[in-house]
Amino acid sequence: MIYQVTHRSQVDYAGPVAQARYNIRLEPAAWQGQRVLDYRLAITPGPAALRRGGGPWPVVTHRMLLGAAVTEMVITSSFTVAVDPVAPQQGDVSLDTIRAEVLASRQLDAWAPAQYLYASPLVPIEAAIAAWAAPFLTGPGDVLAGARALAHAIYQRFKYAPGTTDSRTTPAEAFAAREGVCQDFAGVMISALRAHGLPSAYVSGYLCTRPPPGRPRLVGADAMHAWVNVWCGAEAGWVGVDPTNDCLAGISHIAVAMGRDYGDVAPVDGVFFGAARQGMRLAVDVVPLGEAPR
Repeated sequence: MIYQVTHRSQVDYAGPVAQARYNIRLEPAAWQGQRVLDYRLAITPGPAALRRGGGPWPVVTHRMLLGAAVTEMVITSSFTVAVDPVAPQQGDVSLDTIRAEVLASRQLDAWAPAQYLYASPLVPIEAAIAAWAAPFLTGPGDVLAGARALAHAIYQRFKYAPGTTDSRTTPAEAFAAREGVCQDFAGVMISALRAHGLPSAYVSGYLCTRPPPGRPRLVGADAMHAWVNVWCGAEAGWVGVDPTNDCLAGISHIAVAMGRDYGDVAPVDGVFFGAARQGMRLAVDVVPLGEAPR
């Protein structure tokens, strides 16, 4: 399937701001099963400097320096991407085998499972989450079945409630409230998996949402999505599991970046000098263009 994705971020300041630096992580990183056909990044007003680079995770970062005093800035990221159908996943490696494999691994690149095994700044290991998840992640079962069971439990027992959490909400807080959004559900799931010695990563991207039959698509109604990559052994590699929708990541999931937690893949972050307040408005549109050529 081919998709056209447009992501518009408008930053508003209460007063003129002349000095600011931002990290923009909206260009899709290289990803198995995806082909980025084109990418465009437009920033208004134009920055004084813009540099594209990588980092320790599968993330593409554009670092920009504001060039003049502004009260408004608009960042528009757009790209066309072909997403191939996902082959059936064979994550039938036992949980104990995965734990042993990752501890024995000497791989240290951006995709190395060891990078995603331990607590990270925004996803600590929580005893309450670990205890709750234990029935799904202990015993003789295989890793993907355990991850699917955990995702199903989050889907069934947590309420999807936009507006009840924000980017500062911790997995422990979302777990205690049993509600949140995709970012929170991914954080809870990652904390649970790592607590039981299973590498897991935070994935940011987009989900193509289709309207009910006979209803038009709502332009700008889509938003960024988050799900979890679970390491299923050297042969199967990373497998995407979406606890918000109780499914494997498939042809409707468009991956942008993978990191230890939201902080590694935040779409836009940065700093500015001044006392003015800042606000941000987002509009995302994911348009399916048709089947990708084989």
